[in-house]
Parts: sequence; C-alpha cells; structure tokens
Amino acid sequence: MLPLSTLWRIARRDLATRIRGLRLLAVCLFLGVATLAAIGSLTSGITSELERRGQTILGGDIEFSLPQREASAEEMAGFRSIGTPSATVRLRAMANAPGGDALLSELKAVDAAYPLYGAMRLDSGPREGTPSPGSIWIGKDLASRLDLKVGGDVKFGEKTFRIDGIIAEEPDRLGEGFTLGPVAIIGLGDLPATQLIQPGSLYESKYRVRLPANANPEAVGKRLTAQFPEAGWDITDRSNGAPGTRRFIERMGQFLSLVGLAALVIAGIGVGNGVASYLAGKRPGLATLKVLGADSAAVLRIYGLQILAVAATAIGAGLVVGALAPTLIGAIAGDVLPVRPGFALYPLPLIVSAAYGLLIALAFALPPLAATRHVPAAGLYRATVDGGMRIDRRTIVAVGTALAAIVALAVGTAREPLFALSFIGAAIALLLILVGLGWLVRRTASRMPRPKRPLLRLAVANLHRPGAATGALVVALGLGLTLFVTLAAIQTSITAEIARTVPQRAPSFFVLDIPRGDTGKFRSMVVDAAPDAQVNMIPALRGSVTEFRGQRVDELTELPEGAWVLRGDRGLTYSPTLPNGSTLVGGQWWPADYKGPPLVSVEQEVAASLGLKLGDTLSVNVLGVEVQAKVASFRTVEWDNFGLNYVLVFSPGTFDAAPHNMVATVAVPPKAEAGLARSIPRTFPSASLIEVRDVVSQVTTLLTQMSQAIAAAASIAILAGIAVLIGAIAASRERRVYDSVILKLLGATRGQILGAQAMEYAVLAAILGALALALGLAGAWYVVTQLFDFRFAPDPVVVGLTLLGGAGLSFLIGIAGSWPLLSAKPAQALRSL
Repeated sequence: MLPLSTLWRIARRDLATRIRGLRLLAVCLFLGVATLAAIGSLTSGITSELERRGQTILGGDIEFSLPQREASAEEMAGFRSIGTPSATVRLRAMANAPGGDALLSELKAVDAAYPLYGAMRLDSGPREGTPSPGSIWIGKDLASRLDLKVGGDVKFGEKTFRIDGIIAEEPDRLGEGFTLGPVAIIGLGDLPATQLIQPGSLYESKYRVRLPANANPEAVGKRLTAQFPEAGWDITDRSNGAPGTRRFIERMGQFLSLVGLAALVIAGIGVGNGVASYLAGKRPGLATLKVLGADSAAVLRIYGLQILAVAATAIGAGLVVGALAPTLIGAIAGDVLPVRPGFALYPLPLIVSAAYGLLIALAFALPPLAATRHVPAAGLYRATVDGGMRIDRRTIVAVGTALAAIVALAVGTAREPLFALSFIGAAIALLLILVGLGWLVRRTASRMPRPKRPLLRLAVANLHRPGAATGALVVALGLGLTLFVTLAAIQTSITAEIARTVPQRAPSFFVLDIPRGDTGKFRSMVVDAAPDAQVNMIPALRGSVTEFRGQRVDELTELPEGAWVLRGDRGLTYSPTLPNGSTLVGGQWWPADYKGPPLVSVEQEVAASLGLKLGDTLSVNVLGVEVQAKVASFRTVEWDNFGLNYVLVFSPGTFDAAPHNMVATVAVPPKAEAGLARSIPRTFPSASLIEVRDVVSQVTTLLTQMSQAIAAAASIAILAGIAVLIGAIAASRERRVYDSVILKLLGATRGQILGAQAMEYAVLAAILGALALALGLAGAWYVVTQLFDFRFAPDPVVVGLTLLGGAGLSFLIGIAGSWPLLSAKPAQALRSL
C-alpha cells in the first residue's frame, strides 16, 4: 500500500494540471456553506448584541411592568429593598402642534433616576435626569411631521410643553417594543398636569431596578413576586431585554437557515454531477494508474484526496464570507436590523456550517468516486458507451450515514425541532418526487411509439438512451422551476394581502381611551361629520392571564407551544353579543342580559394551545385583582379586517367594578378623515387617535423586509439549482460529444443536432412546468398560511410569467451548454475512443 504522502503527491500534481472539472464542486459548496454561515453568524451576532446590551436595552437589571396602574407604596418599598429603582410611565397620546395639526405619539414620563444604564442623547449632546419642569424632548419623526422646533411648543392633553431638545438616542428604545408613533419624553412630575391618565386609561408603568453586582435577577424576581402575589406584574430581566425581538430574530434565523440548508442539499446534487464529470475527464489517468499496478483503493484515495482538498478550500472560503457577513450586512442595512452586530467570530454557526459542507460533499461525491473501484482498466477506456455506475453496499451505508447525520444536525441545532424535521421531510419528498419523475420520463420515452420526424425521434431517444442524464436534468430543472414558482407566489400573496385585502376592509381610525360617559357625544360628533360613518365601540381593559385549567402561569417552567397569550398583559373586553368578525365554533354565547358568574369566550387556536375545554377555568389579573371565569365558548376571529378583535371576551358585568374606557373603530369616507383627525383630539384630549394608514405602512414595511430576506435566501437555492443544471450538462458532455460526432458522420448538420437537443430540453421543461407549478404553489401556500398566517392569494399572471421565464432561462442554459459540442472535431473525438 502506498503511503499517504505519496498518494497526496500524486493527487496534488494531477490536480495542478487540471482542476477545471472540480470548479462546479467548489462553487456549489461555497454557495451553500457561505449562505448557512452568513445566516447563522448574523443571527448569533444580533442575539449576542441583544444579550450584551441587555441592561441598556431593558433600562435596568430587572423590570416590573404593571398595566393600567402605578406601584403602591409597599411595592415601591419592595423595589428599593432590592436595589435602585427608576419609574417610567408609557402611554399613547396625541401631540398637538400650535397650528392645530395632531399626531399620535408614544408619551413617556421618566423620573430623575432615568436612565439607570446607558445615556440619553439629544442632538445637542448627552443629557442626564429628566427634562426640566414644563419641558419635553421629542423624537425626530415627531419634529419633522408636525414641523416642530427646539424652543417651540407642543401640547399633550391639557398641558403645553416647551421643546427642550430633539432625541438622538433613547437608550431603552428597543426594550419598549413596537410603537405606533414617535416618542416624546417628559418628567414624571409633569404627567398629572396633562390629565391624560384617568380611571380606565390605557397606560403602562415600568419599574426598572439596578441590582447589586452579585444579585441574581431571576431569584430576585421570584422573591418579590412571592412577597406580592397579587401584584399581577410582568417581569423581564437583563438576559432578555427585548424578548419579542429576540424570538423574531431566532425564528426567522431558523427558517432562513433551513432554506440555506435546502440550498446546500440542492448544491450537493451539483457536487455529485461535478465529481462525475471530473472523473469522466480523468478516465485515461484512472486507467493508466490501474494498468501500472495501482489497486482500486489507491486510486480511490488519490482522487478522494483531490476532491477533499477542493471541498475544504471551498468550505473555508464560504466560512470566511459567512464570518464577515454580519459586519457587511450591518454596514449596508444597519437601519433595518434591531441592533447592529459588531465584528466577532461566532464559532458555533461556523462549525455547524462546515459540518454541513463536509457531510454534503461526502454524501454526494462518494457514489461516483466509489464507482471507479469496480471498473477494470479496460472498462474505464470504454466507459463512454457502457452503462451507469455501480454502487456497493459499503457506499450506500456511508452515504446513508452522512444523510442521517445531516438530518440529526439540523434537528439538533434547531430552535423548533419539529418544524425543522417537517421542513427537511418536505425537501426530501420533493427530491424523491423529482427522482421518481425522472425514472418515469425515461421509462415512458422508451415505450412510446417512435415519432416519424427524425429530429423529434432523436430528441425522445436522448431521454432514455444508455447513459442519458435525464434523471439529473429532471431534478435540476424541477428544483429551479419549483423555486421560481414558490418565490413568485409568496411575493404576490403578501402584496395582495397588504395592498388589496387590508385597505378595502380596514376602518379609517382607531380611537383609544374614550371616556365611558362620553360615548354618546363621541358617536354624535362622528355622525355629524359623516352621516354614513360606521362606528364600532367596545370596552377596553388590560390584564394578564394568571391561571388556566388550574395551572398557575408563574409556576410553569416552559410555556406551551403557541401559548403567546400567556406572555405579558393584553387587551380584554366584555360584550353581551358575539363581536363582529367572530364565528362561534364551540359552546354557546351567553344571553344579552346575562348576570351570572363570570364567563369567557376564547379564540379557538389559543384555546387549543392551552388545552382548554368547555367548563375549564381561566383567570386574569386586572388592576391587581384576580378574576376567575369559566370557559363558555370558542370562536374563530377574522384578524385581518383591522377591527376590534380580542382573544378573550368576557360576559357582561365581569369588570363592572374596574375603571375602564372605550375603544372605537371609525370608518368614514376619505373626504371626512382630515376633519375628524383634527376635531377628535381637540374634543377628547385624553383620547388617542390612530390612523390606520400609518399602521398599514408599518406592517407593509416589516412584511416587505421579511419577504425580501426569504427571497435573498431562496435566491441562493435558485443559484444552486442553476449550478446543478450546469453540472448535469457537464456530466453528460463527453457522451454528447460522441453523439454529435456520430451524427455528423451520418450527415447531420449543426442546426439539426442543436435542434434535437433543444427539443429534448423543451420536452423536459414542458413536463416539469406543470409539476413545478403544483409543488411551488404547495410550498408557497405553507409559507404564506403557516408562517405569515395570511390568506393564500398568488397572482396567476405573475406566477405564470415567472414559470415561463424560469423555463426559458433553463432552456437557454441547456442550449448554451450544448453549443460547444457542435465544434467537436470527429477525428479527434474518435481517436479518444
């Protein structure tokens, strides 16, 4: 047996003379590994930055948030006993400019200790403490949209403030979560003068605490909760200062990683084709080594070392690009990201990406490489006209082990293993369908009657002749066309949901905090301005779920899957009748004059996630008081109509003792919107008016960014599919050269040869078009309905044109690959037989 150093020397010299055949392997592995490493590094970079800046993002080491109330004196004493507290109050309010224009804003009142971490920066420089009495700091958007200047005035509620500065950086901005308007900050002592907080007003009090250096935030939170069991607060600590942002980034990162893995698996097919093409070109060298006495194992090791060297180089290059991606993406699209990740190496995603690359290379390169062991030297010389490769049991076991390791790695590193497993299962099913279709095409072509037209007969024969690359071409074309259809259907469905469905059905305004005693006055004012106005008004409270089916939420080690209703506080309401946009699917609605014990109707999907059944109990904490109700019914809710939809609807009388206000949706003709946008804030200073077009704009921006991220990741899969197509063409190049030469000797012209191959690709494209349409629409349906929870409404024209364009591109790639074959010289080709 030759030593490894000798085998490597032979492999290196041979590789140096002709590496061309392995370029496809390098490109495929580079694309897949770079995509996976970039997605993993970016996700790790953002989550690490969120964790590193947790104290600043949260505004403290631990935060206690209370809906619709401020902490009691006893609770404040409890906060002081564990560290240094800082109090803030946050609510939505209308900013009124001197000229009469008004804009919904997020008004934030802070105390003298704010911020505990980080620094508040204005355009004029850093500031400490609160704005001086009667002064306000406003966001840049607020200043721009209302044309406000430093030194000017702006009114909130019944209080006029002097603008003392424009906010350049709010340290805890990300921890505040989603906002519907620009921020404005005042001192906590000025808040009562605004008269915005009335009994029942919707606001949130947050108490951030700086803990001693050796304190454990989680233990401190549990101890204080045990001291005040009825407080009903939500606790967040510095390890996860922006939980919603982190969950979104991790879930989106997982989905994009799976898309990247699919791209790498697709690229793996290109790896196999590239290796097969390379070894076909090395046939004389393989035969020569065997004639000179090298055994099959030595030949396998020599070319295995070559493939391993190229694969390692491609994987290394992909890892370098992936490691640099967070910094590059942060520089290009930093404003889109929640935080801009700094330059750092994140070993885990790089290691995982490298492992994927090596396993893919092994799984797809081993079959054509191992097949050379079983072919004698004479067979190698005449392999052009012999059958396909033979794979032994050891190779099958090795490939199966590699594929099983890929699945195990994907599931083991996933945030949601079941989702990862289903995604991988769908990808494997797609590949099996395409492989089966390739076999079916070959079998059908071999049994169908021979066409009378010579070129068509030759094109059909090319589909099933010995050594035909029909299977590889079907997989390559099918993957590419399926991905084209999937992307087009996703993009057009999202566009349809936003551009058509929402605006047609959405109201003009949401109005919050309408005093209960002024509901008649509010309705009359709207109807006077627009007689055909539609006003829907319901009670509104905030509270958190504390118990369901006898289980205390604060005692759960992990929330049930899909039980987002248990996170934080949320909107509650009561109604004598079934709300608009809801459909009863279980149980019975209470009578309109019901006066019995509290009952609750629960949205169907939420009820399923909590395992609720009719008659189970569910408790909520409202203003520090726990209310237990019995589940009376389940509903489906039409969320996308921008109406007043609530997960939990209680029976009348449940919250009579709790102070609360009303919320309303107002639908008026466009010509009446401007007048009401001015008159409502003036007539009801404590109310907040939300223009639906602003909400639609924010949602559109967010969903557009998400769909662009999906499209970017899927584009890599499309590139990998193109690489697979090129590899399939390259793998069959030598056979097609000989076919071309024989046809020329028999009198065929270049146009006839090219026409026959064009017909072959056209037949495949036509067959695969219908399958790709079905598979692509199925994949898009899953993404749109399950990931985005939208209705599936692809544009048939766009999808059809995209399919035709993809088929045309694939056809042109096939023809471009066939063009060089026409210049093959018969004498040279025949001498190499």
